[in-house]
Amino acid sequence: FNWFFNSFFCTTKYKSTHPEMKNLLIVFLGGGVGSIIRYVISQTFAHPKYSFPWPTLVANFLGCLIIGILLGLAIRNDSARSELYLFAVVGFCGGLTTFSTFSAESLHLIKSGNLLSFFIYTALSIISGLSAVVVGNFLVKF
Repeated sequence: FNWFFNSFFCTTKYKSTHPEMKNLLIVFLGGGVGSIIRYVISQTFAHPKYSFPWPTLVANFLGCLIIGILLGLAIRNDSARSELYLFAVVGFCGGLTTFSTFSAESLHLIKSGNLLSFFIYTALSIISGLSAVVVGNFLVKF
């Protein structure tokens, strides 16, 4: 990251007047990559005959698993403020997962009268998300 940002975005004057700009750009790039992956997942799992929001469930599960792994690594390596952490955890996982889509899809299931799917989706989202973070964190402890 240093070479890229120092070469293309930073001058000596720029570095001294905007010390956080590099971190903002790192988060921005990670978020963009995460959003692209989320879009690919939504296109891969989208099917008109399914009323269940599989794309969001898959994206949020993968994001939770990845963030569990990355947080475990950050804690183990004491690197919670590193550029890789900002790119991967704050940016990528932030762009990949979304609570707002989960909430909107839950409301749609309620409004459409599909209460069973609503309860299953909510339970699966919460349980699988928390489980994925725990599993991801556990995987890096060995």
